[in-house]
Amino acid sequence: METIQVPTAQPTVAYRSLVFTLCMLVYIFSGTVSTLMSTYLPVVVRDLLGQADKAELDRVSAYIGATFLYGWMLGGMSFGYFGDRLGRVRSLVGAVILYGGCTLLTAFAPNWITVVLLRFAVGFGIGGVLVLTTVIVAEIWPERNRPVALGILAVAFPVGIMLSGLVNNLLPDWRQAFWIGGLPLLVGLLIASLMQEPEGWKQVNRQAASADISLFDPHYRRSLWLGSLAFGSMLVGLWAVFSWVPTWVQSLVIGDAQKARGLSMMLMGSGGVIGGILSGFVVKAIGHRRTMLFVFAACFVMVAVVFKTNSVLTPLVYVEIALLALLFGMSQGTMSAYLPDLFPTQLRGRATGFCFNIGRLVTATAVFFIGTLVTALGGYGSAIFAFSGTFVIGFIAIWIGNALTAPGRRTVEDPVSGLK
Repeated sequence: METIQVPTAQPTVAYRSLVFTLCMLVYIFSGTVSTLMSTYLPVVVRDLLGQADKAELDRVSAYIGATFLYGWMLGGMSFGYFGDRLGRVRSLVGAVILYGGCTLLTAFAPNWITVVLLRFAVGFGIGGVLVLTTVIVAEIWPERNRPVALGILAVAFPVGIMLSGLVNNLLPDWRQAFWIGGLPLLVGLLIASLMQEPEGWKQVNRQAASADISLFDPHYRRSLWLGSLAFGSMLVGLWAVFSWVPTWVQSLVIGDAQKARGLSMMLMGSGGVIGGILSGFVVKAIGHRRTMLFVFAACFVMVAVVFKTNSVLTPLVYVEIALLALLFGMSQGTMSAYLPDLFPTQLRGRATGFCFNIGRLVTATAVFFIGTLVTALGGYGSAIFAFSGTFVIGFIAIWIGNALTAPGRRTVEDPVSGLK
């Protein structure tokens, strides 16, 4: 294959800091908006359905959760393509406006069908934001510090989760809570005004060779599929937990569980933050492969502990939730820092979007059916645990594969940013 050189001018430290801050903000709000509905889900569904029975409540809850993830999957892939073809920043602005605007509109939703449609659009936008911010930071950051920057960026999502728990504790009215969608709209305007396309993308986009690499190019096919399997298998278990933890907590409490739901989401977020920060140090000590093997095995064990050994809400449950979230944070930090480095500039948006989001097809379907499994398996805890088998799949994928053992390996010579 032809070697592609991408010389790029070095962005200033001030500009990199500005870009990182703006990407961090929209990433944080993505975490908030993603889990805000999960936090308020029991209240939202009951408010929109009135006196419906439990089976109907579970069915509508599953629709809301699943369509959001389907939107996330399609948005991540679509905006990855848009980012490669139309520009990283231009596509990012569109994704931010989409998820912020539709979150704001959710506050005025007259019925559950409208909520489902809006959550699909919100997911579509968030899928794009998570891919594009990761790619942009990877392309403007010096190689020596790039894993640290991407690891910190990945921490933004659990910070947003913590914020959703805080919002839940401060605002009992779910419609008021969704006014938070106005904040990413403001940041989107700043991105449009202050950020420029990465120099690497602009130069590669002008080269005829940029159209020569297919998403399924043989040189990258193994990395593409193994990365997708590893990331996707983690997502199935992760989102089964994130989507249903507040409802599971509600089932353990007699009476009003607003504060318990909010605290559980704040712990999921804070644990994820710590895990994301720790991931860089753990990877440096033992490598990507061993880190991921440990995380998949530990997640399987902790899901069993949390959801199969607790029938009442105790302080120990909160500790267990935080530990599980820490492991999730480690997994996201490790994968987010590694995956973009496997692919060249002209393929990076599409390939990263594919790896980040193909697993959401299974994830969304899993979340859709978890409501049915609640009845079949005898409770929310058993239904959530049923999906922990995906952690075993991820463990096997990492164990037998070698695409995740050598960060920085490329078949095509193409520095991410040209910076050393």
